[in-house]
Amino acid sequence: MNIPQHVAIIMDGNGRWAKKQNKPRAYGHLTGTDNVRNIAIKADELGIKVLTLYAFSTENWKRPKEEIDYLMSLPEVFIDKFLKELMERNIKIETIGDLSALPVKTVKVLNTAINKTKKNKGMILVFALNYGGRSDIVNAVNSIIKNGNVNSITEQDINNHISTKDYPEVDLMIRTSLDYRISNFLLWQLSYAEFIFVDCYWPDFNGERFAEAIAEYTNRQRRFGGLL
Repeated sequence: MNIPQHVAIIMDGNGRWAKKQNKPRAYGHLTGTDNVRNIAIKADELGIKVLTLYAFSTENWKRPKEEIDYLMSLPEVFIDKFLKELMERNIKIETIGDLSALPVKTVKVLNTAINKTKKNKGMILVFALNYGGRSDIVNAVNSIIKNGNVNSITEQDINNHISTKDYPEVDLMIRTSLDYRISNFLLWQLSYAEFIFVDCYWPDFNGERFAEAIAEYTNRQRRFGGLL
């Protein structure tokens, strides 16, 4: 089976899922956080090398402060509940995005998890936090300019400076809740990725549905602009 090396997921629909349960949005976010563990474990079991999750976008700052504050508390909840299990599975935690705008406590928790798992050799679990695809490209170009290569910028130059430069190319992007857009997520990296839009909210996207998405990917023929 042709398992994708790098899967990226837009975890959408926590608030709408909570509303259907007659619960507050915070309940949906908390349940969605627990589901990160479920999907990460399933991805590891399936042999995926990198799983990148869109946890908080540069546009999410437009949300109410109360909701933002709650979202910023969830990394600590996740790490407290699941770090031991992730360590046992040899999973490595990393982040992309501008962490400088996040609360100090949130950054400290993330850095602690990153440091504790940095020697792990298993699947890499990447959280995209305060991440935007456009900013990612702009930052890559500025980094190239800073290094003095300003006469002619190539695709490889950007590949060498983009936030995911140390990971395999994204093979598959999954979005839950059936919104057909990529919402400024990994714009450069998704150029030739396969897309799957799933008709359920993130808290209901369980390991079985994830495995079904991976199976669908394996049945697709990727031509990368050429002919088979």
